[in-house]
Amino acid sequence: MEDVLDLYAEPLDEERPVVCFDERPCVLHGDTQPPTPAHPGQLARYDYEYQRNGTANLFMMYQHRVGWRHAKVTQQRTKIDFAEVIRDLVDVHFPHAEKIRVVMDNLNTHTPASLYAAFSPAEARRILSKLEFHYTPKHASWLNMVEIELSVLVKQCLNRRICDIDLLTHEVAAWESCRNAQRAAIRWMFDLSQARTKLSRLYPQLFSS
Repeated sequence: MEDVLDLYAEPLDEERPVVCFDERPCVLHGDTQPPTPAHPGQLARYDYEYQRNGTANLFMMYQHRVGWRHAKVTQQRTKIDFAEVIRDLVDVHFPHAEKIRVVMDNLNTHTPASLYAAFSPAEARRILSKLEFHYTPKHASWLNMVEIELSVLVKQCLNRRICDIDLLTHEVAAWESCRNAQRAAIRWMFDLSQARTKLSRLYPQLFSS
């Protein structure tokens, strides 16, 4: 916990950016009946019945110091998908960084082994040499800022029926572009001193004789 909070407290370092990373499933729903369009004095109406069109996955990365985020929609959440998104993080989004500090939870795919499963050993090693993984404690994934950003995405973009992966990709990209243009940032208030006070039960108790 203190490791992650220390990262959040650091000033912006373009050579060693801190990027929060997570993912969430997305259920795809379609309409069984055409919705009734809105007109003056009346909102659009949707039938209560819907059609399930499977699921998709959404990866999200977030750099809190600059108010930047990027989301990628995939059909699945496998170690291969994770590895490919991490390679994009290194080669596309932060190609000039000396080291990227990645904050994420302890999901079973969030390991260096996923990169070795997806790429040749030399390629996996090249990517990992640019990365430094920082894991949130078990049962404390709320320490990952990107969870807040995912919550914003759900409320602003995904709180309606989206019928297929193509529409999901388009809508998420539009949301991302708008939010990045605003440089919207999370105001993180939980620091190391608060952690030591509010979560003191988690620290070893030292008793003097």
